[in-house]
Amino acid sequence: MSIRRMKDLDCRDKRVLIRVDFNVPIDESGRIIDDHRIAAAIPTIRHVLATGGIAILMSHLGRPAGKGFEKAFSLAPVAERLQLLLGKEHPVHFVSGGCVGDAAKKAVDAASPGEVVLLDNLRFEAGEKGNDTAFGAAIASLADAYVNDAFGTAHRAHASMVAVPAAMPGAPRVAGLLLEKELRYLSETLSSPDHPFSVILGGAKVSDKLAAIRNLLPRADVIFVGGAMAYTFLHAAGETIGESLLEEDMVETASALIEEAASSDTELMLPIDHRCAQEIAPDVPIRVCELGIPPGWMGLDIGPETLEAWQTRILDMKTIIWNGPVGVFEQPPFDQGTTGLAESLAQVTRKHHAVTIIGGGETAAAVKAAGVADRLSHISTGGGASLRMLEGADLPGLASLETG
Repeated sequence: MSIRRMKDLDCRDKRVLIRVDFNVPIDESGRIIDDHRIAAAIPTIRHVLATGGIAILMSHLGRPAGKGFEKAFSLAPVAERLQLLLGKEHPVHFVSGGCVGDAAKKAVDAASPGEVVLLDNLRFEAGEKGNDTAFGAAIASLADAYVNDAFGTAHRAHASMVAVPAAMPGAPRVAGLLLEKELRYLSETLSSPDHPFSVILGGAKVSDKLAAIRNLLPRADVIFVGGAMAYTFLHAAGETIGESLLEEDMVETASALIEEAASSDTELMLPIDHRCAQEIAPDVPIRVCELGIPPGWMGLDIGPETLEAWQTRILDMKTIIWNGPVGVFEQPPFDQGTTGLAESLAQVTRKHHAVTIIGGGETAAAVKAAGVADRLSHISTGGGASLRMLEGADLPGLASLETG
């Protein structure tokens, strides 16, 4: 895929509309817990400002009802953090309460090159998720150029991804620096990885990762399957799984995938032991289960033998992509498998110069919690979008950026 990039955009005296992903966690007091996504967009914003443009930023935050302003989902805290990150030399003008209408137009008209206008939550308007053409045209009318720097929402056919650039057919439409980086790592790595190439897939449901597994079987040398989804595979393989999560309607599919892997050059590695408990809660009795999980117990993390076996294989890899934790990492001690794998990825990155890519979402949170985020090659800002790329699917947000 060939897309237009920031180097193709002349920002001088232009109003540059940038779709960013500022969907950051905010606590009940309005304090931003993690500003990684805001910081990740700063290079693109600074590029526009430094080359003489006005940066008009649009983003969603959370899941408002789409019926107008909701204070709990306002981007006001983001505006404050953004101003702090950019510094006083680049004023941030926040359009409180909306992203279209007179207030937005007045803020843009009053801004000067080197300044920022931050529109309020796109999802206050139903037209965003509905990909409404009139809503898209209203936002597009604010700007002279369009930049998509929101990889985290590139898999969604929402107005800011599709209808807005479609309403700007004669204007420059390019990928931001963050989006470029995401595509460089994920797209290029998937198309021509250095081998041995492995993928770690975790999470709750086989159905969520089915398309990815099917797409990766002919490409990867090893696919590690962990998390709750592993128990559907193990059940399909004839193992007892106790009270572990089971997708009964996916058992036949899991069985077919096991057979497909067995007849291919790709090794499908499932857990051989498990950290188990009778409930997910602090300070509950824990046992390591081998050769099946007894009734009344559930698998909540890969066990120590599995971790050791997987770590040994990982240290031989040249390319590793990881999407989905392999245990209930939020609740110790069921974080040990995920933390151990994170440490192994950091080790293989440093010692063997392997390319290690974290597929955003909970996996990104897990490697940060493990303290190794700065020792990996790339941490994606989009869990859902990276999964779609692992599936080999097209991303709607990229269509308007393609060169033809």
